[in-house]
Amino acid sequence: MQNSLMAQTRLTKPNHLISLASSAVLVSVDVSVWSATKQDRGISDEVTAAKNADKSAGRYVKHLLADHPKHKAVVNYRQTIYNWMQRRTYPWNNSQNLLPSVELPKFMQEFREHEVAFGVLAEDFVNNYDSIVSDMAFKQGDMFNRNDYPTREQVMRKLGLHLYVADVPMQDFRCQIAQDLAEDLFENYNQQTQQIIDNIVDEQSERFIAVMESISHCCGVMETGDGKIRKRKIYDSTIQKAREMCETFKQFNLSNNQAMEEARASLEIVLNGVTAEEIRESDAVRAAVKDDIDDILAKFGRPATDSF
Repeated sequence: MQNSLMAQTRLTKPNHLISLASSAVLVSVDVSVWSATKQDRGISDEVTAAKNADKSAGRYVKHLLADHPKHKAVVNYRQTIYNWMQRRTYPWNNSQNLLPSVELPKFMQEFREHEVAFGVLAEDFVNNYDSIVSDMAFKQGDMFNRNDYPTREQVMRKLGLHLYVADVPMQDFRCQIAQDLAEDLFENYNQQTQQIIDNIVDEQSERFIAVMESISHCCGVMETGDGKIRKRKIYDSTIQKAREMCETFKQFNLSNNQAMEEARASLEIVLNGVTAEEIRESDAVRAAVKDDIDDILAKFGRPATDSF
C-alpha cells in the first residue's frame, strides 16, 4: 500500500526546468562596503528639542567621511557591479540571477576585471584612511568623535567582492504525501518555474530589440542646427554586443521560440562580415544594414526608426 502511494505521488520535473539546469547556472555577487554613517542620538535630541518635537520624531545621521571621493569611489562601485549583473544575467530570485552557461567564461573574465578594479579602489581608500579621518576632525567640527571611526584594519575587513555560483536546483520531489497535496505542490512548482522562464524570454526579447533599434537609429542621419545633414555615430561596441547576443541566444533559447530564432539568424546574416568602420565609411552599407534590421524589427511589431 505504501509503495503504491509513493508511485502515485511521484512528481516529475517539468522539461523546461531540466533545460534550465543543463543550460544555465545561478550566480550572485556580494559587494561589501563600509557605509561610513552613524546615528548621533545627542544631536538628534538637540534638533528635536530646538524644534519642540518629540525625541522620536527624527534622527540625525552623520556622514563620517563627508562624501570623501576615495570612499565614495568604493561605495559607487557597488552600483557598477549591480549594473553589470543586470546586463549579463536574468532575474531568478531575490539573491541569485540566472546566467546562461555559454556566457560563463566571459562572465568570469569580466568578474576578475571588476575584482581587480574594486581592489585598487579599496586599497587606495584604506591606504589613505588615517589621513582622511584626521581631515574629518576639521570638517566635522564639534560633531567629530574619534570613537565613531573603526580602525584601519576593521575598515579593511568591511570591504570585499565575492562571487557565488550554484547549479539550478534539481530536487527530487518523491514524497510520501497525499495525492491532492502532491498535485498542488507540483502545480505551484510548475507555475513558478514557468513564470521565471517567461520573464527571461521577455527580457531576452527586449534586450534583442533594444540593440537592433540602437543599430538602426545609429545607421540613420540627423539634421544639425545649421540645416546640414550629418550621419550618426555607430560604435564597435554596439555591433559587438549584437553579435554576442546572436551567439548566446543561439544556444540559450529556453522556450524554443521560433520567432526569436528566426530574428537571431536574420541579424546574424545582416552583421556577417560587416564592421562598424564599414558602416561609418560606406553609405551603401549603412543603408543596407538599416533596411535589413528595420525588416526584422517589423516582425516584432516595432516600426522602423526615423532617419532623422
